[in-house]
Order: sequence, then structure tokens, then C-alpha cells
Amino acid sequence: MDQSNARKIIHIDMDAFYASVEQRDHPELRQKPVAVGGSSQRGVVAAASYEARQFGVRSAMASSVAIRKCPGLIFVKPRFDVYKAVSGQIRAIFAEYTPLIEPLSLDEAYLDVTENLKNIASATRIAEEIRATIWEQTRLTASAGVSYNKFLAKLASDMRKPNGLYVIKPSQGLAFVETLNVSQFHGIGRVTAARMNRLGIFTGLDLRQQSEAFLKQHFGKAGSFYYDIARAVDHRSVTPDRLRKSIGSENTFEYDLTEEPELTARLQPLLDSVWRACERIRVVGRTVTLKVKFADFEQITRSRTTLGPVSQKAFLDRIGLDLLKSVLPVPKGVRLLGVSVSNLEATEEQAGQQLTLPF
Repeated sequence: MDQSNARKIIHIDMDAFYASVEQRDHPELRQKPVAVGGSSQRGVVAAASYEARQFGVRSAMASSVAIRKCPGLIFVKPRFDVYKAVSGQIRAIFAEYTPLIEPLSLDEAYLDVTENLKNIASATRIAEEIRATIWEQTRLTASAGVSYNKFLAKLASDMRKPNGLYVIKPSQGLAFVETLNVSQFHGIGRVTAARMNRLGIFTGLDLRQQSEAFLKQHFGKAGSFYYDIARAVDHRSVTPDRLRKSIGSENTFEYDLTEEPELTARLQPLLDSVWRACERIRVVGRTVTLKVKFADFEQITRSRTTLGPVSQKAFLDRIGLDLLKSVLPVPKGVRLLGVSVSNLEATEEQAGQQLTLPF
């Protein structure tokens, strides 16, 4: 690649963000295995400190499993208002360097610093300054990846975690990608990686040896993306304003539910939560999806797409209840219900304005 034309992309990833905030604010938790989430039998780990990760505790793990792996695990209830506030501090630091900030979640974002507000030629220097400023202002550590596209920058940020910086130059991209297992590629999940393995594709080099036609035959439109990233190519731009794809709410119950009245009662607060979120960011959707997870962890979904947007709360409630009735009577106990709205579009009040994900 012609380095003179290369973009300069930074991926910033806060280290064990929720758990690190709790350890910062509560000195007695420092250097101890901490999990943010519910400690009950039905609880789920939202985030784990690096001390807890040494025992194999991971986010999205059932709390009961986490406790078995780490008997001394300390559970802390999440404080999302605090995490959002700290995240806002961090984004303000980013904004000192570039307006091209694409948040992925509260704790990570892409920055395009090809042209930046401080006219600093080195993206590596910018990443170093940002990490130092985050530490000075928040007493939290961040890892950074620097490269010429988003795919490589995100991979790079994982290479020196925690509290590290890794750079992949244009001359290094191809060699870097070919040595990785496809399961390490962002954009290739566990199921897709297993499918690739069955086709004899285990590494980036294996992936690069496949034709685009072959990859599209087996993986559809995503095949073109896989064809490109195997060659360290990613043309996606850093997009500062992104319309959310869906809005959802779910709840894991303390005990299994089987009866219609109780399931209906537990569904209503989820519908209320989704509607409030839609109103807050001024969007409406056309697809409503119900998620049901049973006691044995089998999961099913039911969806309905309407001709026009679901623009009234009563309409959303009716669809949600209809979807629930479509799975009744349930064949076994239900441990989780979830509702989401997708196929989103701006409301009339928001028309013409871009919506951003919270950061």
C-alpha cells in the first residue's frame, strides 16, 4: 500500500471498563477479582476485572458459573449512570483531536486522525497522548490500536491489553493477518469460524487462498468482506453518526415462569422500557421481536413486521402481547423474556437529523 495515501485510524478500548471504574471508586476492591452484575443464581456477569479473568471469568457468563470458577469473586451492582458520565469524559478527550469519532459502546471507539485538529502527523503520538490524558483525567487505563483501516486497528488494540499500544503499519498488514486464526478476526463469530474450519479454513492465509466466489457461495454477502479482510483491506470509513439498528430490553427471572398471567405481567415492563428508549432518541420501528429463553437455555424468537412504523405505545403493546400468545402455552419454564424493535427510522421531529449511539 502507498503509505502516503493511507488513512490513520485509532481504536481505543478501555480496559475492563465497568470493573475498573468500580475498583477506582472503591479502593477496597483494587487488585481483587471483581464482577459487575448480579450475584444471584440467575445473574449474569456484565464485566470482569483482570484479576477475575485470570480465573476464567468473562462477561456474559452466568454468575453461578463465575462463582464456581472463582469462589472469591466479589459482585458489584452496575452503575450505568456513572459509566456513561465517565464515557462522556473520555469522548470529550477524543473530540480535542478529531470530530470523526465512531463509538461502538460506552468503552470503545474508532477515531480517524488522518487530518486532525492538532495537526499532529503521527497517529501513534496521538494515541499515546489520548491514553495519557485519559489516565490523568479519569485514573483509568485504555489500550489502543493504530493502523490504516478499522479492521486492523481493532485487532491491534487487543495485542497489548491491558494498558498497551500496538501499531500495524501499511507494510505489515498482510503478514499480520495471515498468521491469525480466523476466530480472532472481528466480524467472524464463533459459529462462522466453525463453518470455516469445516471448509479447511483456519488462518488468515487459508482464508486468503479462497476465491471471492467461493466465499460468497458459502457465506453470502459477507463473503466479500471476508475476502477483503484476508488481504488486510477494509474500506469502511469512521462514521461519527450512526442510526441504531435496534432497541431492546430483556429480563432474566429469579425463577422459571410457566403461566400466562405472570408472563404477561413480566412482559409489560419490557415493552414500557423499549417505548421510553424510542421516545428518548426519537425513533420508531417496523419490526417487533420477542425473545424467549427457556430453563434449559433453548432460545426462540417471534417477530412481526408492520407496513408502517409502530408509532403508538398501544400498538407496540398489542404486537408484543400477540407475539407472546403465539408461543403459549409454553412447553417448559421460561427464564428470560426480551423485546426489541428494529427497522428503525427517525420520527417526524427527528427527520433530517442524524442519531448517535450513546457513548
